[in-house]
Amino acid sequence: MTEWGRTGKDRIALVTGGGTGIGLAVARGLSAEGYAVIITGRRAAVLETAAAEISTETGNPVRAIACDVGDPAQVAAAFEQVKQEFGRLDVLVNNAGSNVSPALLEDIPFAEWSNILAANLTGAFLCTQQAFKLMKDQNPRGGRIINNGSISATAPRPNSAPYTATKHAITGLTKSIALDGRKYDIACGQIDIGNAATDMTARMNAGVLQANGDIASEPTMSVKHVADAVIYMASLPLDANVLTMTVMATAMPFVGRG
Repeated sequence: MTEWGRTGKDRIALVTGGGTGIGLAVARGLSAEGYAVIITGRRAAVLETAAAEISTETGNPVRAIACDVGDPAQVAAAFEQVKQEFGRLDVLVNNAGSNVSPALLEDIPFAEWSNILAANLTGAFLCTQQAFKLMKDQNPRGGRIINNGSISATAPRPNSAPYTATKHAITGLTKSIALDGRKYDIACGQIDIGNAATDMTARMNAGVLQANGDIASEPTMSVKHVADAVIYMASLPLDANVLTMTVMATAMPFVGRG
């Protein structure tokens, strides 16, 4: 095992989509808590910049591994690298995801549907498979997997069929992981996020389409609240689990009729 596995409290965390937005905030928070953090994403330059910034801030090493989570070969190679460099994995945060611009369901190209499924659902499944292989054989055994679900896992926005379908599917995947992981001491939970302030939600302030056809500005919240929630989930002993958690801007149109 290299020096990477000897940082802080000897806990190793991998955050997919860790170079920007929610993933970056979660990686920063875990690193500040003493985790040795690995971040993955498709853009190597973005990852390297993020890893250097976080490491400088926290004093803990952050490893960047370029990986398209929708590609089985790339995912397997990334997790093999984690195994070789760190020797174990304690926390996997399946955060990587994508969306398309709002479009009528009947006009969504098949290629866009396929790309969203690969990024949001297939990627989480492939990374979980590889995490299982590591976590069930390491000593001490087990680990924790945290899936980024989104409140779209409960209620859709208009014109968002591909994204909504994947997030509903993540809920089923989370429950299957939680069930199938028990025998290996692997816990799994899901965090459903509503309007965390990132580049992806910047358009909320200008107004977005509502279910009744109106255009309305929506409140957002600091992405740090998401990171804090993930840190809490990760901090639990493996005999306790947060199966689902919703963290949202209080006044966003989600509860009731908005």
